[in-house]
Amino acid sequence: MRILMTGGTGFIGKPLTAKLVSLGHRVTVITRRAPGTRETSSEGVDYFAADLYKEPVLPAELIDETDAVINLAGESLAGKRWTNKQKSRIVESRTRTTKALVEAMANAQKKPDVFLSSSAIGYYGGRGDEKLDEQASAGSDFLATTCLQWESEARKAEAPGRRMVLLRTGIVLGKSGGALAKLLLPFKMFVGGPVGSGQQWMSWISLDDLIALIVFALENPKVDGPLNLTAPNPVTNATFSKMLGRVLRRPSFMKVPGFALKMLLGEQALIVLTGQRVLPTKAQQLGFTFRHTELESTLRELLGSQNV
Repeated sequence: MRILMTGGTGFIGKPLTAKLVSLGHRVTVITRRAPGTRETSSEGVDYFAADLYKEPVLPAELIDETDAVINLAGESLAGKRWTNKQKSRIVESRTRTTKALVEAMANAQKKPDVFLSSSAIGYYGGRGDEKLDEQASAGSDFLATTCLQWESEARKAEAPGRRMVLLRTGIVLGKSGGALAKLLLPFKMFVGGPVGSGQQWMSWISLDDLIALIVFALENPKVDGPLNLTAPNPVTNATFSKMLGRVLRRPSFMKVPGFALKMLLGEQALIVLTGQRVLPTKAQQLGFTFRHTELESTLRELLGSQNV
């Protein structure tokens, strides 16, 4: 299969690209590193240079060579304080890229059969203890409305004969980078603990399972529409903190008050002070098998020798 991918050099995209190539697929990664050029690798990966945030246009002929499109691009939520300008960039980095891909697919002579477009479980908003599957409605906070706009652009690619999958991704835990790297520091400094009430839910997934589930969505013709990319057993922030402290052999009782985090981060504190209890109902119904289902054993595998 010939696959076009945005976000292919990031925390998720890089290992996903490697996995797809190992399965015999050919991947073209859209990159910003050298505008106007195209590079070919002997390792099953091509690079096409384009900055879809600044110039949201793709040549239709690029799509003509493609069987599937995977859209993972988007500005980091945690990179900068959420000023009005940064919030606009967060939204537009997602919607402009998605719009460019959708328009290129519409103008192509050969239409891709599959479109996988990234979203996030932030779609559901803060919902307390409510269990959320793919049928749950959208929330109304900034993250939820961002996901709603993001998915709205992706849905414009819906067409007869094409599968369109919305990848609602949870908190991704990997050995390097991602959410886990940020969570480790306070524990290693002996000041780790719950944030805010600690009762907010953390719907996590291991990076390995995330990659496997995206490949499953790509190759399984029954996967369509919204798909929750989370492990079957979400935990509260307090439980996550307790387990991480136990694995690292560090204390986990230093609470971070919610008001202090709001003073420090402003609206960006929403990322950690609210949560969603999300379940991968569709993936399980379709027969996907998770390798990592329990948080503590997952953390022990990921952190290895760091627990001393």
